[in-house]
Amino acid sequence: MSDLDVVVSGLVFHDLVLGLPAAPRPGTEVWADDSAESPGGIANFAVALARLGLRTGLAATFGADDLGDRLWDRLEQGEGIDLTLSRKLAGWQTPLTVALAYDNDRALVTRGTPPPLSADELLTTPPAARAVAAHIGPWPNEWLAKARAAGSVVFADVGWDPSERWDPAVLDQLEHCDVFLPNAGEAMSYTRTSTPDEALVRLAEKVPVVVVSDGANGALALDAGSGERVVVPAVQVSAADTTGAGDVFAAGFIAATLWELPLAERVRFAALTAALSVTRLGGADAAPTWADLAGWHQQHPEDQSLAALISAHSGSAPLRDQSGR
Repeated sequence: MSDLDVVVSGLVFHDLVLGLPAAPRPGTEVWADDSAESPGGIANFAVALARLGLRTGLAATFGADDLGDRLWDRLEQGEGIDLTLSRKLAGWQTPLTVALAYDNDRALVTRGTPPPLSADELLTTPPAARAVAAHIGPWPNEWLAKARAAGSVVFADVGWDPSERWDPAVLDQLEHCDVFLPNAGEAMSYTRTSTPDEALVRLAEKVPVVVVSDGANGALALDAGSGERVVVPAVQVSAADTTGAGDVFAAGFIAATLWELPLAERVRFAALTAALSVTRLGGADAAPTWADLAGWHQQHPEDQSLAALISAHSGSAPLRDQSGR
């Protein structure tokens, strides 16, 4: 494995997304308007980063089953993601998530069990990468401290807590992180606050940079060191499916950080990548390419905030079509 720009670690899912005209009700049948299958979970990060031209590695467990084989081939061959740090394990089922997309939101149903190998067992030595990213939660993530000590910038996200206890002890892992990227609901739940802004301030006591994404309300960011605070409105699009949008937002922010953009431009780029991802079904599959970003810029010449960045990358980076090939 050669040196990488970013190594991400977490749980990979096979996502089946169904676009519904309305919420299903017990005792009834709803016909989906559309459907999509896609890698999900931490794969949303990996695919979004790879499509932005970053050399991306993934450390995750895959079941040695049909879903696992399909995901592995799609990520390695289809997206060019380095899977040297990942493992296929017999006797463990690859997690499956069904996402029901309706009313500009989605509900998730997942079949799965905890992976037999933890991130700490997959990453026994710090990965050779400029940055690392992970979903933190009520499980050990000692590898993050090792990665930070080795010089990597550490980005963290957090997911839905099925228990809805939102144990504040999870935030202790931010001690080893440089940037935290929760959504507004997660941020308020873990900090026991009532507004995204209050949560932002509370989290900035624990980590140098906090970015809180808030869907159609945009995003907030705070650099605890400089005191710089940024508020960025959401990019207005017609949403088809919000699955994975937070992960794509985080990937956009990570990429823009490695390009050394100012904080406001990092948040704007993240908001744009997330907005484009919700216009199609799927999480990883909906992550935008540079061709998508260039197409958006052509349709919105009035917005010059990221014009130079998009023009530079869309003219030099290899472009995939919307299916990721």
